[in-house]
Amino acid sequence: MRLKIAVLCCVLAAFVISGCARRAGRPSSGVQVKGSDTMVSLAQAWAEEFMKQNLTIRVAVTGGGSGTGIAALINGTTDIATASREMKQEEIDQAKKAGRDPKEFPVAIDAIVVAVNPKNPVGKLTIDQLSGIYTGKITNWSQVGGPNRRIVALSREKNSGTHVYFLEHVLRKGNAKGREQFAPNVLMLPSSQTVGDEVAGNVGAIGYFGLGWLDRAKHKAVAVANTSTGPYVSPTEKTAASGEYPISRKLYLYTAKEPAGSVKEFVDFALSEAGQKIVADQEFVPLKKVK
Repeated sequence: MRLKIAVLCCVLAAFVISGCARRAGRPSSGVQVKGSDTMVSLAQAWAEEFMKQNLTIRVAVTGGGSGTGIAALINGTTDIATASREMKQEEIDQAKKAGRDPKEFPVAIDAIVVAVNPKNPVGKLTIDQLSGIYTGKITNWSQVGGPNRRIVALSREKNSGTHVYFLEHVLRKGNAKGREQFAPNVLMLPSSQTVGDEVAGNVGAIGYFGLGWLDRAKHKAVAVANTSTGPYVSPTEKTAASGEYPISRKLYLYTAKEPAGSVKEFVDFALSEAGQKIVADQEFVPLKKVK
């Protein structure tokens, strides 16, 4: 009888402690979000507001690149992968071999900004010219209407979804069978922040990153055209949403299966009106109209 009473007391104590923890706002569950550097500030902003509304759920956000997030989703070390590109078929196959069934959730639209230093007089480029710069065929700004100065081309590293998109849609001009590659002299940098910092400090530099990383005091956004006859379009929320800007893409959340519990709550929040308002506040384009 004494043993039964002791066990019952332990159970009751556990319920009391759990209830107190909830009332105190202590986390009772957690969500891991990992991936795209383009989306890291957006995901952190979602997490901060989500946790204010859900005091018992802790959300941890890290970057590292879309490929890193997708790899973490496949090996089971993250609940949600953020990605600035679609999962590749080989990644989906790897996930299924690992017993996962990835679910895709488009959450925003982004424009990839091509940026130069504000002191650079070049303000517009075609896709052909950008491809030439990044494949090494164009090496001096004088070849595209600028001064006689060596071009310092900056790129994100291979694990970046922005890198993959830029390779496929700019260097290879959307040709799925294209074999163009980044030239050996292109500097591969680990984050959008480092690309932006280098552009801000180097008059000869050119780089690319998501619209949310554009600082108009430090960078000049280049207007881009599909052909030399134009139109040349600057990257803005409006031109990205309309499809006028040539280098726009969707941003995604991926889960390892149909989301449930805290993971579903976070995904639902990202797609809610409040979540989409945060998308707009972070200078991306919402999928839904917000007030």
